[in-house]
Amino acid sequence: MSHPQSPDRFHEDKATYTVTGSQPDIDAGVEAIRTTLKTLPIRPGVYRMHDARGDVLYVGKARALKNRVANYTQVDRLPKRLQRMVAQTRSMTIVTTNSEAEALLLEAQLIKRYRPPYNVLLRDDKSFPFILLREDHAFPRVQKHRGARKYQGRYYGPFASAGSVTRTINALQKLFLLRSCTDSFFANRSRPCLLYQIKRCSAPCVDRIDQAGYAELVRDAQDFLGGKSTAVQKKLGAAMQAASDAMDFEQAAMIRDRLKALTFIQGSQAINAEGLGDADIFALAEKGGAMCIQAFFIRGGQNWGHRSFFPVHTADVATEEVLESFMAQFYEEVPPPRLILTDREPAECALMAQALAERVGAKVRIEVPQRGDRVRLIRQAQRNAVEALDRRLAETTSQAKILDEMVDAFGLDGVPDRIEIYDNSHIQGAHALGAMVVAGPEGFRKNAYRKFNMKNPEISNDDFAMMREMFERRFARLVADGAAREDPGRDSGEWPDLVLIDGGKGQLSAARGILEDLGIEDVCMIGVAKGPHHGREGREVFHLMDGREITFPLNHPVLFYLQRLRDEAHRFAIGAHRAKRSKAITVSSLDEVPGIGPARKKALLMHFGTARAVRDAALEDLAKAPGVSKAVAQQVYDYFHG
Repeated sequence: MSHPQSPDRFHEDKATYTVTGSQPDIDAGVEAIRTTLKTLPIRPGVYRMHDARGDVLYVGKARALKNRVANYTQVDRLPKRLQRMVAQTRSMTIVTTNSEAEALLLEAQLIKRYRPPYNVLLRDDKSFPFILLREDHAFPRVQKHRGARKYQGRYYGPFASAGSVTRTINALQKLFLLRSCTDSFFANRSRPCLLYQIKRCSAPCVDRIDQAGYAELVRDAQDFLGGKSTAVQKKLGAAMQAASDAMDFEQAAMIRDRLKALTFIQGSQAINAEGLGDADIFALAEKGGAMCIQAFFIRGGQNWGHRSFFPVHTADVATEEVLESFMAQFYEEVPPPRLILTDREPAECALMAQALAERVGAKVRIEVPQRGDRVRLIRQAQRNAVEALDRRLAETTSQAKILDEMVDAFGLDGVPDRIEIYDNSHIQGAHALGAMVVAGPEGFRKNAYRKFNMKNPEISNDDFAMMREMFERRFARLVADGAAREDPGRDSGEWPDLVLIDGGKGQLSAARGILEDLGIEDVCMIGVAKGPHHGREGREVFHLMDGREITFPLNHPVLFYLQRLRDEAHRFAIGAHRAKRSKAITVSSLDEVPGIGPARKKALLMHFGTARAVRDAALEDLAKAPGVSKAVAQQVYDYFHG
């Protein structure tokens, strides 16, 4: 199985054409492309087009680089969208590959990395959740997993949402009584936990089941997740009958409850995917210049959820090309199944199947069903895509109206494309943390959220000082980036058009002073202060930079929108603070002792009970701890006693 190499491992050739003046000029763009053409080979590869600042405008692939790039010099044959791109192009980067399929996979990597404005983009910044059945323990654990596959075990997914994973794990616990606790929790139990009492765990931690019995439960869970639910059902039915015949009615009742859990899972499937095995289903809807791709995830004949995607930069792009670009980027994160069903063939369908097969190391089929049950599945996906797109367009229209009303109410120059909302969180100065969330006309941009750990512990109980540190770090970086590019950077997409601050006149004045100290005077800011009853009635007061104060009626849509922005910032700040506090709880004073690793730390804690007891122990007592030599004991004693 071959994988696309990391872009950094390819040899890149970059041809640059310098043009005086900042006005985009199509002749200059064509000349830059022709300069690159002189050295291009006729072989597969990926090309990137850059503007005068070096930002990536477009990423494309080609079977023959020289022939493909030459097309951009024939400007009259290009659509308006690509003509604008050529006018902005000032340099190109070329990456050669061994095959066109490899170029397709590399193209998807680079699009996800650079998010160019002229490529179709899959707007989804969250990784998909999986169920992980660990295999690095005598009693495997079932758990939810996101991100890199760093644990040994079997991964089942993707699931459409964290909620669908949680429901499936809950059903697995009821059905197979598998543990979900951490290894440290498991190792320190002396009696069963609550999950055993409510019949959702077999309590292997206290030997209520032996290793062989637990291994059989794990095999049943693997069969179920692998699509063999009928075999599991028959096995449980036979076991219930045997327990009943043996007059063991308590055991029979427990197995009956497990069968009920299995029946519930089978009956809760949104679509009938029996006999389909592992497959993904995609259907595309187009309306009003927008597109929606509906995806169903079928694994082991079970529906593991569905999700709507709304790719961007799709204007003047054929639906087949949008589907191809979507699939390439989607399977950059998710392992493809053996079968993919679509309502239309993606562009270069055979090449896409070949590229995905190289990625997964097995044959992948892309089919457009024509008859039978699979057509009904496609029609259901199409219906979901149309309904999701209609809802999206209705929400977009409503959102645009709200933003227009906000522009009129606050006297803004135009509809803000990037709104930044700031908040901070601490408990009496402890674990202080600032947070920034970002919103735009399309909604929250969660991949742009930022956390700010307060570096100066002396300001942790001072909200004004915390805001100053956040603003200095955030905007000083923007200024520095603009200076590095010899450009103020206002059109880079990173500068906010509107900043919302949780606070009144004082906080707004302080924020304004911070930006003026940095030489920034053209960022619009609004302070959001609680009303006379601390915001319980929704009577927030909005403080403007010109001294005006604005309040809205209780049922005003602009008020609801701004409250939602502020609440999202508060939620993100509180969540980050809790995570930081939880992490701090696990920190021990032994972590700072030189030469003490996890094993010796555990030995000392198991011997003395607490880190404080270790600190107060005599040298002779330290040396008696298992695995602790006299030299190590001396080292620990010296650390705590100077």
